[in-house]
Amino acid sequence: MSEQIERIKCLIIGSGPAGYTAAIYAARADLKPVVYTGLEPGGQLTTTTEVDNFPGYPEGIDGPTMMVQLQQQAERFGTEVRIGMVTSVELSDEEGGIHKAVVDNTKEIEAETVIISTGATAKYLGLPSEQRLRGGGVSACAVCDGFFYKGQDVAIVGGGDTAAEEATYLSKICNKVTMLVRRDEMRASKAMQHRVNAAKNIDLRYNTEVEEVVGDMVVEGLKMKNNVTGEIEEIPITGLFIAIGHKPNTEIFKGQLDMDDTGYIITEGKTTETNKPGVFASGDVQDKDYRQAVTAAGTGCMAALDAERYLQGIEAKVTT
Repeated sequence: MSEQIERIKCLIIGSGPAGYTAAIYAARADLKPVVYTGLEPGGQLTTTTEVDNFPGYPEGIDGPTMMVQLQQQAERFGTEVRIGMVTSVELSDEEGGIHKAVVDNTKEIEAETVIISTGATAKYLGLPSEQRLRGGGVSACAVCDGFFYKGQDVAIVGGGDTAAEEATYLSKICNKVTMLVRRDEMRASKAMQHRVNAAKNIDLRYNTEVEEVVGDMVVEGLKMKNNVTGEIEEIPITGLFIAIGHKPNTEIFKGQLDMDDTGYIITEGKTTETNKPGVFASGDVQDKDYRQAVTAAGTGCMAALDAERYLQGIEAKVTT
């Protein structure tokens, strides 16, 4: 552990749309924010080839370019962006208390406010062919990328509410949707199952798993295996959507912040406030419903404003 302990006003953990938007607003409020990027600088958008639904880009923009521009905008106002990962935290229970964070298990930092924007990681199947074609037709967000497969044949993996909702969404814009459910029934609610069954172009396959994603540079087909009969079938598709859930990146905050049963940080009402004074959460780390770049950016703005108001309140109490 380093002997020199740095004290900052605003520590932002994570560098996706939420983290960088929080940094823009915090820097403009003269909070002198420091952003630690984490293991994936730029967040999930760096694995997205094209972003077509973020306001202000009429021709669309590729994800990595967009995140570079967000970083540059944050730095223009004085944000300090550092490559590194916060590996542990000690969050104060007291209003006006100092929060402690350790970066890369070596550097200790003290912060008056902390904005958590560590996001959530999509769960994948782990197949080599699937990982190789991420960004080339394999996606974990139908709402984000489904538009690019309009009128085409696609497949989706999953049997829960998210999978059912995304399959229904895809059925409205794609020619055919093959839905692979690993078990002999769906976990989705009855209402969501009815929607899937009502869509005439959804081919629902129970007891079916992905054997291999076919294609060199882009998805060209899918090999499916019936886990009861062992039969393997190959179908032509251009897009594969994985909808088996997300895991919020909240491990280092467990035991200190209130979370729901799946690990998402709970925030107070319409704010980004957590149960610890001076600690705020924004983006996918506290949002399991929308998970869009624009909503993450919106809560990043909210977190910075909440942090600014919190510090103003502390300062007012000190001076009175």
